[in-house]
Amino acid sequence: MTRATAPDLVVSVVVPAYNEAATVEAAVRRLRLLPLRLEVIGVNDASTDDTAAILDRLQAAGILDRVIHHPVNRGKGAALRSGFAAASGAVIVVQDADLEYDPADLPALLDPIRTGKADAVYGSRFQGGPHRVLYFWHYVGNRTLTLLSNMFTNLNLTDMETCYKLVRADLLKRLPLTANRFGFEVEVTARLAQAGARIWELPISYSGRTYEEGKKITWRDGLAALFHIIRFNLFPPRGRGDWRRR
Repeated sequence: MTRATAPDLVVSVVVPAYNEAATVEAAVRRLRLLPLRLEVIGVNDASTDDTAAILDRLQAAGILDRVIHHPVNRGKGAALRSGFAAASGAVIVVQDADLEYDPADLPALLDPIRTGKADAVYGSRFQGGPHRVLYFWHYVGNRTLTLLSNMFTNLNLTDMETCYKLVRADLLKRLPLTANRFGFEVEVTARLAQAGARIWELPISYSGRTYEEGKKITWRDGLAALFHIIRFNLFPPRGRGDWRRR
């Protein structure tokens, strides 16, 4: 990708949402405060609360550029694939609708791609940025999954499970992604490593929420991630063209 200044670079932000009526509007409005050219795409994964109506209202007001509705709940990974397919920007990033991640971190994360140093940039919650103090075992689980992923990918990431992964759109759209739930984080990391992507990592802030506040990931997703680390790293897809070439 040729070097471009930040105002010239359009960043597509995909906002997957399942029953996030309490926070999704605030998350989208925070995005619109950024000094970046954004395309913001909301993906409603068959929510049963008012999420769908809120997203439609934000699109009618011009705050969201596009809204995609899944008729049945398919999972975060499936919602992201729908958003990626609709994205037209030069860089794609995911913004969770739950306000755990601060959009104010995105301009700094974009810089290594903007200056031609990176194909993908991970925002790490474990590199010293400010964060809300919460669950010890979540921390242990995240670090363990990152370590195991690194052993297969030969990367030295500190936070494989982070939501903030900015990726060049031309690269991301070539990756053969199939995970429907939270296995997306494992899969996209494996595919980026297999594609030989240049990956950078920068610190971000993190305001995790409790289960009472709506957190959805459980220990079952952690066990599933162990399976996905083996599956996506040891059994890459074959016969899918030139997706490994940058």
